[in-house]
Amino acid sequence: MTDIKLPDVHTQAETLIKALPHMQRYDQQVVVVKYGGHAMGDPAAAEDFAEDIVLLEQAGVFPIVVHGGGPQIGAMLNKLGIESQFKAGLRVTDQATIDIVEMVLAGSINKQIVSYISAEGGKAVGLCGKDGDMVIAQKVSRTEVDPDSNIEKIVDLGFVGEPKTVNRAVLDDLLKAEIIPVLAPVARGMDGLTYNINADTFAGAIAGAMKAKRLLLLTDVPGVLDKNKNLIPELTVDEARRLIADGTATGGMIPKIETCIYAIEQGVEGVVILDGKVPHSVLLELLTDHGSGTLIRR
Repeated sequence: MTDIKLPDVHTQAETLIKALPHMQRYDQQVVVVKYGGHAMGDPAAAEDFAEDIVLLEQAGVFPIVVHGGGPQIGAMLNKLGIESQFKAGLRVTDQATIDIVEMVLAGSINKQIVSYISAEGGKAVGLCGKDGDMVIAQKVSRTEVDPDSNIEKIVDLGFVGEPKTVNRAVLDDLLKAEIIPVLAPVARGMDGLTYNINADTFAGAIAGAMKAKRLLLLTDVPGVLDKNKNLIPELTVDEARRLIADGTATGGMIPKIETCIYAIEQGVEGVVILDGKVPHSVLLELLTDHGSGTLIRR
């Protein structure tokens, strides 16, 4: 007869005891979690993420999920034969593209995440920035230097926006009703047109408006790395700015750090960049002593 190894109940009890101070710290506090397009590709990882969010809500935290979907948008554009154009390193969002962006973000991805949360026993509602005029966008423009003339010129990115105003009324009502908001970064502009907003930027604006205790940016890297590619567990805003200035932070990490700084300036207590592919990375960050990414705070 094979011996059945029972769970070590004492170890489980110790884990819960160690988590208790962290649970008390976040009790009745808003935590905004940006769920990245690369981090949501695996169904098992999506289930882990949904379990984390539901556990937080049941433990007295007020989670708000903001999701991206860049890879999924790209796949759908390819499937439909719509060729993407890029200027200044960013996708140009024309009328055909914005229709697909809204369909993928506010439609399929948004409802998939709601379904995962519901399957784990949570109550979630999928929305986008348009709903209740939660977010009003303004058109984004970028500049690039013409390689021939060396003259800086304005680049028209089409229907790409950034948050201009955030109305938190709908979110307040949902959180009071113990419902988890799942938000797609699509919003109406002052001109009545639809704009696609970078999910990190959207999450930063939501977290700032809600005066969140934490903003978690789930991505596909462990966090902010030093020049030797080692994880930096914690940074002040000034230290984060220096990493950009001295070239330690490069590429896509620069706008993520800038989003962290913006959110903190808007009243968020701390922002964490962490690897969303690590199982239960949200719980590891919030409910353990060591965390799982890079915390940036004032």
